Amino acid sequence: MSIVSGLVLFAVIWFMTLFVVLPIRLETQGDVGERVEGTQAGAPSSSFSMRRKAKITTYWAVAIWLVIASVILWGGIGVRDIDIFNRMGAPSEAG
Repeated sequence: MSIVSGLVLFAVIWFMTLFVVLPIRLETQGDVGERVEGTQAGAPSSSFSMRRKAKITTYWAVAIWLVIASVILWGGIGVRDIDIFNRMGAPSEAG
């Protein structure tokens, strides 16, 4: 895996983790009961901290990335191992 591939993999994992972390412990204005005029009740209340969510996302993304990158670099699990429908066919014996 090259450096660019590793960075792209990390970016994809980071954003996927962000979308999982964002709704965790989210208090909306409707839940709190203090709705600001001109906003929807589903908008986050003033206790929402994007910096905290980004930190949590980064910690989880680094851990997930380390596991996935180590499996890729180890090479013990390949694409043929997860091909459950046998779409790739039998491996060729070229050599």
